[in-house]
Amino acid sequence: MRVFTSLVGLAAVAAAAILPAGPVSADSAGQSSARSSARAVLICATDAATRRAFAREHGAVPVFVTAREVLSVRSSDPAWNAPRCMTAREHARYREAATTYAAVR
Repeated sequence: MRVFTSLVGLAAVAAAAILPAGPVSADSAGQSSARSSARAVLICATDAATRRAFAREHGAVPVFVTAREVLSVRSSDPAWNAPRCMTAREHARYREAATTYAAVR
């Protein structure tokens, strides 16, 4: 009986690792990837070389955002054409705020 229980337990763990957590359709998978790329935020330096590289790669000058602005973005807001930039210090502020928010919830 123990062997059977162990085998069933291992099969359940393997199935949980392989199968998705919930029902995922092709449309919802495409929408979630489009949504995440529409709100991309990169950690950027503020020097001229970084600005030129960003403009060359994304076709626009970098727009820097603060942690507060990123936290206030709603799903109903229009999508961004190019990723936004955030300094390393603002990213630390964002991480602290997100951690605090998660701890309060």
